Formats: sequence, structure tokens, C-alpha cells
Amino acid sequence: MIENRSLPPNTVLPHVTYDDVIEAIAWLTRHFGFSEHYRYGDPTSGAQMYVGNAWIMLHKTSDGSATPSQVGRGTQCLTIFIENVDEHFAATKSAGATIVEDLHETVYGEMQFAAKDLAGHLWIFSRHARDVSPDEWGAQVAEGASDQSSSIRPSTQCLPTRADT
Repeated sequence: MIENRSLPPNTVLPHVTYDDVIEAIAWLTRHFGFSEHYRYGDPTSGAQMYVGNAWIMLHKTSDGSATPSQVGRGTQCLTIFIENVDEHFAATKSAGATIVEDLHETVYGEMQFAAKDLAGHLWIFSRHARDVSPDEWGAQVAEGASDQSSSIRPSTQCLPTRADT
């Protein structure tokens, strides 16, 4: 595969929509610890940011797009894997972000917390706490997928998250 210095080598590069990209850059930096890689447009209509090894693109809302706060409900959830999730939780909380799920260990072995950003996007910050097979917590592994189960982690916020659920 050819390397492109304009794009990270990640398999998925989420694009997240905001009314004000400059405000979103400042908010994501201050509250979630993201760093800006570049911005484009005059006025600014997009940017690329990262935290740890996770990269995202920011885009200004346009015809046919809206933020979760504009449509009145969540539209997706982004999970960011980060090693120092305990410190990240404390920093995010002290910066004033809306925490919707406190830091805890899930039934599927993740230490995570969830927060909403200035536009209502749901973000989950997670670290692998222990290795758990999907069938150990009640998931049904697809036939033929068992060889890959060690590298596949379930999407969060759509699954039971507390050991007592």
C-alpha cells in the first residue's frame, strides 16, 4: 500500500460534522486532548486531528448534513482506544465535558467512559483491561469467525457495559 502523508494509516478515518470547525478544534483539544494536524478552507471548512493513534476529520455542516444536537438525537458513536484512559477521564471531566458514562470496566473487558462533545456527538474512550472471548459475556460468535475473535472488539454503547447488567 502506498503511504500518503495527508492521511493516517488507520483502516477507518471517521468524518465528524460541526457547525463551527474552529470552535470544534479548540473544544476537542481542550476537553478530549486532541491535537490538530492541519486545517483547510478559507474560511476554515475542515481539519484533521488526532489523539494517540486515533485520527479524525472535521467538516463544517452543509446541505444534507447536521450535528446530533441539530437533529435531536445521536447519529453515531466514536470509540477511541487510548492507553491512559484513567488520566484521560480525569482530564476530560475537569475540562467540563458532559460525562454520560463514568469510567468503569465492561463485561467484555474494556475500561472506558463516554462523553458528549459541543455538538452532541458521543465519544467513548477505552483501554483493553482484560482479554475476554465474546461468548464469555453472551455474544454469539458467527460461524467461521472464531479464529478472528481475539482481534475483534464489540462496539460500545450498544452493549451491556456494567458487569452487573
